[in-house]
Amino acid sequence: MTAAPASPLPPPPAPAAAREPIFHVRDLARVYGEGTAAVTALRGVDLDLFRGELIVLLGASGSGKSTLLNQLGGLDSPTHGTLFYRGWNLGTADEAGLTHFRRDAVGFVFQAYNLIPSLTARENVALITEICRDPMAPEDALELVGLTPRMDHFPAQLSGGEQQRVAIARAIAKRPEVLLCDEPTGALDVHTGITVLEAIERINRDLGTLAVIITHNAILADMADRVFTLSDGRIINARTNARRGSVRDLAW
Repeated sequence: MTAAPASPLPPPPAPAAAREPIFHVRDLARVYGEGTAAVTALRGVDLDLFRGELIVLLGASGSGKSTLLNQLGGLDSPTHGTLFYRGWNLGTADEAGLTHFRRDAVGFVFQAYNLIPSLTARENVALITEICRDPMAPEDALELVGLTPRMDHFPAQLSGGEQQRVAIARAIAKRPEVLLCDEPTGALDVHTGITVLEAIERINRDLGTLAVIITHNAILADMADRVFTLSDGRIINARTNARRGSVRDLAW
């Protein structure tokens, strides 16, 4: 196995720092283009996100949800405002620093599974574990999403929900502090989507991972610790649930 290059990221916080925010965001804005062609995707977003939270971002298409997720994941840089990951300014980080951040601290789950068809589930996950600083074994990651019996199957031999769970296992095998999920059940039926969301729930609970889920489905709001609703690039509503609901108990 090839050793991962040294990372410039700060070490994980000690337990006493658990309530310090992982992300500290103030007046965050993202504008694409210039002049009359300029499009403002985010405008004045403020939020703090903490370890172990499950966050749901709600909003219609074009509301700014994916732009905000891309900012949190270091896939894009703010036009202005501040975006700190554990005291480190992502907005001024160079590309090498952002690459380390994405590799070591963040797991991404998208609507598309993006699995390599010629590799088994185990091998797809192993691609990530070979480049990370403190990975779990691919087998352990697949066990967390309930795929131990299917780990030597190829993507074409797996259902859509199983492929998405392989994608989740691949994302969490690096032991990320943050799991960012962009419509992870958008291409799945309700039953299969519930299974995928339960896998995300388990990872959030068992590993203490901050999980952020983008969805247009308001039903998912009840599974979250906090819910942020976006419209026209702004957070127009923030809600804290007194108690998180189980995925299977939601009003499907």
